[in-house]
Amino acid sequence: MKNVYINIEDNPGFLNSFLDYTATILNKSQNTVKEYTYDLNTFLKYILYHFKMTNEKDLKQISIRNMSLETVSKITLDDIHSFLFYLTNTYNSKAATRARKVSSIRVFFNYLCNKAGLIEKNPAQNLETPKLDKRIPKYLTLDDSKKLLEAVNDMDDRNKERDYAIITLFLNCGMRLSELVGININDIDFSENKMTVIGKGNKERTIYLNKACVRAIHEYLDVRPKDGIKTDKLNSRKALFLSERRERISKRTVQHIVDKELTAAGLDTKKYSTHKLRHTAATLMYQYGNVDIRALQEVLGHESISTTEIYTHVANKQARDAIENNPLSDF
Repeated sequence: MKNVYINIEDNPGFLNSFLDYTATILNKSQNTVKEYTYDLNTFLKYILYHFKMTNEKDLKQISIRNMSLETVSKITLDDIHSFLFYLTNTYNSKAATRARKVSSIRVFFNYLCNKAGLIEKNPAQNLETPKLDKRIPKYLTLDDSKKLLEAVNDMDDRNKERDYAIITLFLNCGMRLSELVGININDIDFSENKMTVIGKGNKERTIYLNKACVRAIHEYLDVRPKDGIKTDKLNSRKALFLSERRERISKRTVQHIVDKELTAAGLDTKKYSTHKLRHTAATLMYQYGNVDIRALQEVLGHESISTTEIYTHVANKQARDAIENNPLSDF
């Protein structure tokens, strides 16, 4: 996988120590470390502005390189709340955005106070997460899912087997885009019909493969290029899915494939995406598979059961719609 560039040159030493801790001890992914970097840079720049330690009003122009731990130790819960209000008032930040900032700030201060002992009090100890609206995820119906698979199968394309396997895995397994592009051939155990994927936070989990997945993967492997595969830092030789350039397929290429196949199936690419295919798999499993919510949580690799519970809301909405659409409802 490609390395994510993280600029730490303008960070104060204590922030870089925290980032080292998250990467090496907490084993967070590069993307997560990059998010922490951005969130905490924004927060600390705001603190300098809020404490009137700079005349610069544009946060992007404020430098935190020489910020001291003494300044950080003066931060209170009210100051953090002020920052969250600033985000809402200045950038109209959504609750989900503010929730991510809260998570970053909470982990940061836990490190400074409880892990490294660099400050005495943790101002984020009682910091609450903004309440999030539960949104019912967009997903394909069973008929639309079948229509999508048929569209891929009917394509006159030299990559038909590859693209069909990609869509099949999305719709049957509910994996993330990053998990799909990261699959290596040796991650698949055909004797047990299962494979290992690396999810969020570098967490490894097992995904079981049904007959459709096994068949689609085998049919693709029969035509997968054997020669001319690049030797590179992406470990392309080990990759299950290869691009036209015979290297590990990229996220962007997979997104392009999904858009192309959705269009061929007559489905709205503005409404659906690779992530919506993940929602589709989860919804179909919950609706038709009589799947326990805890089992679905494990399949999807959700850290919190509350994330998985959105699919119970999908089922509840359908039940309500079924009653409302009864022809006797207006009698």
